[in-house]
Amino acid sequence: MQKGLIAFIGFILVLVLLVGTGSIFTVRESQQVILTQFGKPVGKPLVEPGLKFKLPFIQVANKMEKRVLEWDGQSTQMPTRDKLYIKVDTFARWEIEDPLEYFEKLRDERSAQSRLDDILGSETRNKVAKHDLIEIIRTTKGRQPQQQEDLGEILAEQGTLEPIRSGRSVIEKEIHAAAKGKLEDFGIRLLDVRFKRINYTSGVESRIFERMISERQQIAERFRSEGAGEAARILGDMEKEVRTIESEAYKSIQAELGRADAESTRIYAEAYGSTKEQEEFYQFTKTLEAYQDILGTETSLILSTDSELFQMLKGHRKEKPAAKPAKKVRNTRPATSSPKRPIPEPSAPTPPLPN
Repeated sequence: MQKGLIAFIGFILVLVLLVGTGSIFTVRESQQVILTQFGKPVGKPLVEPGLKFKLPFIQVANKMEKRVLEWDGQSTQMPTRDKLYIKVDTFARWEIEDPLEYFEKLRDERSAQSRLDDILGSETRNKVAKHDLIEIIRTTKGRQPQQQEDLGEILAEQGTLEPIRSGRSVIEKEIHAAAKGKLEDFGIRLLDVRFKRINYTSGVESRIFERMISERQQIAERFRSEGAGEAARILGDMEKEVRTIESEAYKSIQAELGRADAESTRIYAEAYGSTKEQEEFYQFTKTLEAYQDILGTETSLILSTDSELFQMLKGHRKEKPAAKPAKKVRNTRPATSSPKRPIPEPSAPTPPLPN
């Protein structure tokens, strides 16, 4: 009898323990609970922390996060408005705003992440396709790119960066506004959406590198052309100055030579112009100097015997000797009656032949 009573009391205690543990649960500060009975929600969501009660074995406490949750999207390749493909990696922060609606439509966080992938990925692709690449890359409006002072004029001629009409932050707000209304239907409040990383595809990257190389080559060519022009200007100024110096020097030299020639002429005139013999000697020496300049060591010259040059080369020019006066013959013979015959005068000697 006592053993049966003890067994009954033990069964009652176990039953009470099972009923107590099945009907009492705790709601933490970071949680919110939806009670379901046979799979359907019962009552209002439990959002206040503390001990809560439910029907044991019939009702189930479905706990959900009340804290801010994260969504990390996958890197997806998408085109921009200017037909350039980029890889966009985004992330977002969200929280459960309406637990009952969230539970009825999504049930758990895994389904919510899948829905976020669809909605945020689609809106990101739509907004990126409506903007140029430069709008997605740059953020601050009115920002002036930093550049060196000596490159400012060259880059200005090549064209400055296009002004930003919206920028990356505005595109993020557009994605947030477009996706927020769609996620509210699932009891989710979207807090923020941001671009985590934007990468170029291999084709776009090669085109950007080629453009950068082309711009730098244009800058280098501009510097080279300016340097070549400056070098040509310096060389021109130098050649002009050299020619000026040479012309001034030539002018001075010619003036000095003219004065020297005048002085030498005056001296020659004084030295050789006083008598006829000096004039002839001066003419003779000048003639020899002229012949010395004309005749070289390998010059063949054919002269006649009566040329002045021939006579000079032979020694001197021989003059014809004057005729000697006839001697008077004294007649010693006695006078006769025969008539006197005239005695012939001696003829003039024959001049010698030239050697």
